[in-house]
Amino acid sequence: MRRPTFLVSALMLASTLVACTAPEAAEDSIVTRASDTGTVTIGIRIDQPGLSERTVDGRIVGFDADVARFVAEELGVAAEDIVWRETVAAERESALSSGAVDMVVAAYSITDSRRQEVSFAGPYYETGQDLLVHTATETISGTAQLRGRTLCSPSGSTSSDTVRERFGDAVTLVEYTRVSECVTALLAGRVDAVTTDAAILAGHAAQHPELLRLSGMRLSTERYGVGLPRGDTDARAAVTAALRLMIDSGSWRVSVERNLGPSGIEIPDPPTVGSGGR
Repeated sequence: MRRPTFLVSALMLASTLVACTAPEAAEDSIVTRASDTGTVTIGIRIDQPGLSERTVDGRIVGFDADVARFVAEELGVAAEDIVWRETVAAERESALSSGAVDMVVAAYSITDSRRQEVSFAGPYYETGQDLLVHTATETISGTAQLRGRTLCSPSGSTSSDTVRERFGDAVTLVEYTRVSECVTALLAGRVDAVTTDAAILAGHAAQHPELLRLSGMRLSTERYGVGLPRGDTDARAAVTAALRLMIDSGSWRVSVERNLGPSGIEIPDPPTVGSGGR
C-alpha cells in the first residue's frame, strides 16, 4: 500500500533533523584524526608532582594525565595508544599551531591573549598563583615583604607575567624552562621563592616537607583548560563534553583527591565547564 504523502514528508524531515543534530566532524579536526588513526598526541608536563609526572618506569601519572586519558578515551583512543610529548610552558602555543601535538593538557591557564592563538575547552580546574619558600622564611602576607627578593618562575607562564605586572623592578625575576629547575634553585639558596600555581607548588612542597612550604599568598586566579588548535570547533565541543562527563561521573573528584589530596592542598569544587574556554 502506498504511504500517504504527509507521512513520507514527515519521515524525510525527521531524518534531516537527526543528521543536523549529529554532524560528522570536519576532516581536518583532531576528532576525525583520532577516529581514523586510533591515536592522539598530547602535550603534557613531566615534572609536576600530583599533576603530571614521568615515573622512573616511564609512566605519565597525575591529575592532568588522568584528564588527558579520559578525554582521549572519549575520542575513541585507548590509553596505551596516546603519544605523550613533553611540552613546556613557553612551547604550548607553537606546539599546537605547528601540529606537533593535537592537544595540550599541562596546567594550561586560559587567558584572553592565548585565545588569540589557540582554542580552549574547559575550565576543568581552578587554582591560584602562590609562592613556594623555605620553611624558615618569615610569613609573607603582602607585596611589601617581597621587595628586594629574587623570585623564580617558569618562562612563558602567566606566573612570570603576573610578577612583572605586579612587582616590576621591586623584585628580581629569574626564569627557567621548568618549575623543577626553579625548585632546585630555591633549595640551593639561589632564589628566595618560586612562584607559580599552588596546585603545581603543592606537589613539590610535599616532596620536601621539612624544607619547603607554600606561603598561602594568592597572587592570581588560574583556570586550567585543554589547549586545542585554533578554530577546531569540533574538537572543542567533543573535549568539552568529555570534561563534563568526567566531572558528572565522579571520576574528576576521585582523580583530584588521589593525586592532589596527599599534598595537603584544599580540594576545590569542580568549575563550570564551558564558562571560560570560549
